[in-house]
This record gives sequence, structure tokens and C-alpha cells, in this order.
Amino acid sequence: MILDQGGGKEKPAGGILCTLVVVGRIVSVGLKSPSKLARWWNSFFYRKSRFEQRVKFILKTFHKRPQMAPKLKIHFGDCLDIISKFPSESFDLIYIDPPFNTGRTQSRKRLKTVRDEKGDRTGFQGKRYKTHCLGESSFHDKFDDFMVFMEGRLREAYRLLSPHGSFFLHIDYRESHYCKIMLDEIFGRKSFINEIIWAYDYGARSKKRWSAKHDNIFWYAKNPDKYTYRYDDIDRIPYMAPNLVGPKKATMGKTPTDVWWQTIVSPNGKEKLGYPTQKPVAILNRIIRVHSNPGDNVLDFFAGSGTTGEAAIRAGRTATLVDNNPEAIRVMSRRLSFADPVIYRADQLDLTLYSRHDLVTDNARP
Repeated sequence: MILDQGGGKEKPAGGILCTLVVVGRIVSVGLKSPSKLARWWNSFFYRKSRFEQRVKFILKTFHKRPQMAPKLKIHFGDCLDIISKFPSESFDLIYIDPPFNTGRTQSRKRLKTVRDEKGDRTGFQGKRYKTHCLGESSFHDKFDDFMVFMEGRLREAYRLLSPHGSFFLHIDYRESHYCKIMLDEIFGRKSFINEIIWAYDYGARSKKRWSAKHDNIFWYAKNPDKYTYRYDDIDRIPYMAPNLVGPKKATMGKTPTDVWWQTIVSPNGKEKLGYPTQKPVAILNRIIRVHSNPGDNVLDFFAGSGTTGEAAIRAGRTATLVDNNPEAIRVMSRRLSFADPVIYRADQLDLTLYSRHDLVTDNARP
């Protein structure tokens, strides 16, 4: 179901145009033949209504309301301190990908290799390469009481969500069941719409258990009877047995189920930013295009590498991103420079990293 994003009174352009045409017709016909003018006048009121309907249809088809350019705001600091200052019901879609409480430090090195006969690794056709470390991103992913950490932030997410908005929590098997129980308490069990499984097939295999190759994404709607779901904007996927459905359906493809098969960000691909736990933009593209409308406000207060911001801005939405990791702010500012973000800083940062953007000291505005 798609919420009506229109509003305002209809402009009387159709009536004005109709009046001008009628006056012109009366003058031209009346000068040539008074009798023809009388016959035309008798049928005028019948034709007037049909004419106005056509004019309104043309105006509705070709007239587009001007839209404000998408805005991107990045906040540096503790997300709970920052989002608690945002106005209630000010976001139409909230997606968060918090730490998974893995109990270890999440890190990712950025490497560059150059040809060197005395290098430390072997590459294509047996040639030797030397590795240079360009930098490393990391954060500590261990909490004494993860659910205490999450509860206040989940309650703020409910407060910030608009009456017809949707909330997405991206988590994994370690804490997903605890989070589900807490979300049922905060949003209500009826507001639970889907558990989406993001399945991927990459990385090492365990020899002691079934290898964990999926994440859990919980979708809650603040109003389970009325929320944004743009069915026509769902990206299609190929049929596994196209010969069984006919050429038309096979060409069109099918809509995904609640199991999304999508590879992780390739370690050697262009999308990779060297930030740990970076998620594929394809996942966020699907969520944002289907569960929000153009011009809507999107919030991610565990923004990380800024994937939510990129998907939102490129889809014509407004995005607000929050993170307390200076490295995340650095990565986002570079990745999202095309959107000219405004960066709000709660503490002092190295301003040379953000020389191309606006920096604002007040971090209380959404």
C-alpha cells in the first residue's frame, strides 16, 4: 500500500484556460454567423464539462510539482544523545545496523599491491607483488549488557517514527531473538510485519556446525494497517525455472520473498570502502525504494560507511546519518561528497578531513 503524498488545493488552471477558449470561440463564431452562434451556445454547457475534464487530465499528466533537492546530514557523536533531541514523528523510515555483539574487535585494512619481484605475495601468472597498508578501520564490538545498550535506542526509534513509518533492525543470530522480544514490547506484536533473511554465500566454512551465512532484518510498521509499501518499485529477480512460467513472466521476473540472496560487498570490488561491516547498497536500495516515498525523511543512527545515505539520496529521499566513530565520519564524508552533506560535530574533529563540506557545531538538529 502506498500512502498519498499529495496535498494542497487544486490550482484553477483548467477553469481559466476553459474561460479563455470560450470567449475566443464566441467572438469568432458570432462575427461570422449569429445563427451558428446560437446553436453553438445551446450545446456549450454539455461540451464545457467534457472540455474541462480533458484539460484537467492534460495538466495532471504533464505538470510536475517542483521537488526540493535531497538533503544529507551527518552527525558525529553518541547516537542516543543526538537522536533524543530530534522532534517526535520526524522520520518516515528508520533503518539501523547496530554492532552485533560479536565479542571481538571488528577491523578492516585498506591494502594496495604493486609489482615487486621481492614482494610478499604471489598474484596472477605467478608474479610477485608487495603489499602496502593504506590504513585500518576498527571498532570494539563487545557489550556487557547488549540489550540495555539497545533498549533506549529502540524506544527513541519508535518515538521518532512517523505515524505511517517503518522501522528496520539489521542484526544477526547472536542477539536477534532478544531484539525481537524487545521490539514486540515497544512496537506491539501486531506491528511486526516481516523477518527478512539476507542470505549470502561467501567466506570460510565451519567443520563443527552449519556455517552461519545469513543476517536477520526485522520490519515493524508503526501502524500495521497503514504503511508505505511501493509494490511497483520492487526490483524483480529471475525465475529459477523460467520454462515453467512462460516467456512473458520469465522476461518480467518475479518479486523476491522474505529470503534475499545477495552477495556481500566484494573485497576487491569498487563498492568496497575498507570499512568493517559495510553492507551492500543493493539491500538498502530495495528497502528505501519500497518502504519510503520520494522526499521522505530517512534516518540511520548506526550509519557506519554511509550505505543508507547513498541509497536514500540517489532515490530522492532526505537522509540523516549518525555515528560515533571518527573513521565512519571520514569514510562517509568522502563517499557522500556528491551530495554536499552538512556535518554536525558533537566533539572536535580533524577539520582538514572535512574541508570540502559545511561543518556545524550544533548537533541537536535533525
